[in-house]
Parts: sequence; C-alpha cells; structure tokens
Amino acid sequence: MRTLGVDYGDRHIGLAISDSLGLIAQPLATIQLEGSESVRKAAVREIVQSHDVGLIVVGMPLRMDGSEGSRAEKTRTFAAWLEKAAGVPVAFWDERLTTHQALRSVQEQKVRIKSKRSVVNQIAAVIILQGYLESRRDDESLAPSD
Repeated sequence: MRTLGVDYGDRHIGLAISDSLGLIAQPLATIQLEGSESVRKAAVREIVQSHDVGLIVVGMPLRMDGSEGSRAEKTRTFAAWLEKAAGVPVAFWDERLTTHQALRSVQEQKVRIKSKRSVVNQIAAVIILQGYLESRRDDESLAPSD
C-alpha cells in the first residue's frame, strides 16, 4: 500500500504519492476544487483505488508558535470529508513553511510562470509526505528490537 500526501488549499489540492516501500514521495497531481461534491468524491476514490492508497497524510497549517488557527479548522473539516470520501484513514503532518520551501525549489528550477502554481502545490505535498515518511522510518529505527 502507498501513502498519499495532500497540500490543501482554498482552490487547489496538491497531491504526492509514496513508492510502494514508503521511502520516497513524488509529485502526483494538482486537483482544482470545483464542480459538484459527487464529482470530487469520485475523483478522490479513483486516485485512492488506482494507486493502492492505504493512508492519506494531510498537511496541517499550524502557526509559527505551533498553535492552530482558523485555517487548521478548515483543514480538519476537509480531512474528515476526505477520509469519508476515500474510505482510508487520514493522518496530519505539520506543514509550516512547506509552501515557502516549494516556491524556493520552483524558483531554483526556473519553472515557467503558467505551471508554477500547480507545481508549487505538488512540491508542497511532496515535502509534507516525505517528512511524514522519514518520521515513520525514524520511529521504526528507534523501536526496541526483540
């Protein structure tokens, strides 16, 4: 099973997917938040099924002091909808500064202006997912062995 990373925004959702071993995150797509709810649910189900997703990691927009604001509340509401629509569990990962990291990466790679927004959302999703995957590996390496 793979893990899906999500960078949730008001108009776009950046997606990233892990490899089957859960080691590497790579960009997948950017979804526009438009159309009916049934169309959005069908799109989510299709992605989850076609990529054998067993877990979705949603970036949690925390304030710099670690507290949650109104954006975090919107993200929790979206994540509850996503979990129900996809039929797989959702976990959260701190996404502070991921958009800034993604923008810096896009600027360094000299991405064309037209595709910049879409790419930034996907790269932010990759950063979120990669951080989550690395934390899981770190947790496993710290676990006591039998």
